[in-house]
Parts: sequence; structure tokens; C-alpha cells
Amino acid sequence: MSYINLATIFLIFSACQANSENVTSILTTSNDIVAQTPAPISHSPGTTILERFNPPPGYDRQHCLTGSFGEYLRNLPLKPNESPVLFYDGSLKNSNKHAAVLDMDIGDRDLQQCADAIMRIRAEYFFKRKEYDQISYHFVNGFSADYNRWAKGERISVKGNTTKWYGNKSADYSYQNFRDYLTMVYIYAGTASLEKELKPKPIADLSIGDVFIRGGSPGHAMLIVDVALNETGKKVFMLAQSYMPAQSIHIVKNLENEKISPWYELNESEMILDTPSWNFYYAELRSF
Repeated sequence: MSYINLATIFLIFSACQANSENVTSILTTSNDIVAQTPAPISHSPGTTILERFNPPPGYDRQHCLTGSFGEYLRNLPLKPNESPVLFYDGSLKNSNKHAAVLDMDIGDRDLQQCADAIMRIRAEYFFKRKEYDQISYHFVNGFSADYNRWAKGERISVKGNTTKWYGNKSADYSYQNFRDYLTMVYIYAGTASLEKELKPKPIADLSIGDVFIRGGSPGHAMLIVDVALNETGKKVFMLAQSYMPAQSIHIVKNLENEKISPWYELNESEMILDTPSWNFYYAELRSF
């Protein structure tokens, strides 16, 4: 099997494709400690998720430790209001289903799709903190691609069904080399591999930084980038995604409840997560 054919197979298994399936699950709530925030939902010119969007009335943001991944997600930079979603080739996605666009490049190849965008965001967090040993993802065939080995000079060879480390280049912890590593991950990892890496999580414990994911083809993954609670412990949350073809990472609207959009409720009566692109079972919630 050639390099191209293996890459093609991996991309097929990791692709994000539309799905209209309706699903059900069981819902419970929890009583997390919350931080006080302004009540009205705002679509201000703020440059981060935290600055631009307030929780719905009666809700306060879930507490996040300083320096945590959750705090990092809330402070992800956003492009100006009304910015469009673009595909990797610069063309416009004709859609009004997004509330904001992350100020993060897409690359110029059709690689940074749904699971890739999540892996990118988490890897960026650890790279910024120089916690390089935390950056590691499995390929679809199970191969463990550790960033530390890549940065120390090794490279990855994929020939047919055989994947292995080789070489001994000079150590390079530059940002460009980090991005080269991620490109390799995008090619050979996806929803099928990421789902296996993540741990199932009860819906009652849903938290910022968790992932809704269904691996395979079709498959999709969405990242929870913010969570808020009311006095009874009921939660609302915000979702970010890329899709197929590779496109701007964006915050999705809640088309079912425009009064609280882009927040989503954990709703006991409906018991599904219905987004503009995909429906998930609550049982498909995962955490790193």
C-alpha cells in the first residue's frame, strides 16, 4: 500500500460528514462552584470568548483555575464581529450558523478538520506553556506520535501499514517545527483515533474542555469552550468546531433557542444535543 493510499484511508476514517440522526440519552445536573459574571448575553466587540459573550440571565460561568485549559479556552482570540467562515483555500463558506470565528489560521491544505482543530487547540495550549511531554496523539493505526521525539530531531516514516520513528536531526522547538508536527498528525489522525484517546464522561459532569465526538466515517467532534450554571446546577455550554473541508474554527449558534444562542442547555425533556451540523448522543461526551 502506498503512502498516498494510507493517507487517504486515514482521512476517510477521520472525515466530518453531515448527519441528521436524532438521538436520546439520560441527563443529570451537578453543583459546581461558579464565578460571578454579568447576566445579560452580550455580542460586544470583545476580542475573546470571555469578553464577547456573557452567560444567559441567571447563569454564572463555571469556575476555572488560573492557567488551566479552561481559562485558556475562554481567552481564545476572536476575529471581529460578522467575520465569515473561510475554507482552507480562502473561499467563503456560505453559512450564517456561526456566532464568532476564532482568530486562528486554517493552513492552506484540506487537513485541519473537526478532530484536527481540537488537537490543534489543545496542543497550542501545552506548547505555549512549554509542557511538551503533554503533546502526543495516536494515528488511526495506533502509532503514538509524541511531540517531544519530533522536537528532539526524530521524524515519522509511513510505508504501507508500517509506521516508525527514524533519523536524528538537531533539536528544534521552534513554532514552525511544532506546526510541521501537527501537519503530520492531521494526515494520520482523526475522529476515530481521538475518540479512543478520550475518556467517557457522565453528562452530569460536563465541563469546559470536554469533547462531543463520534469516531469514524461519518464522524464529527466539537469542543466545549465555555460552561455556565444557574443556582440549581443546570448547565449551559458553548461549542466550537471546524468541519469538512477544512475551515475556520468557529463558535456555533444555537438555532433551537436563539434567546440564549450561542449557549446550549442540557435539556432533560429533549435529551439530545442538536447542533447545526450534527446530533450527538450525550453518551458521546469525552474528556482528555
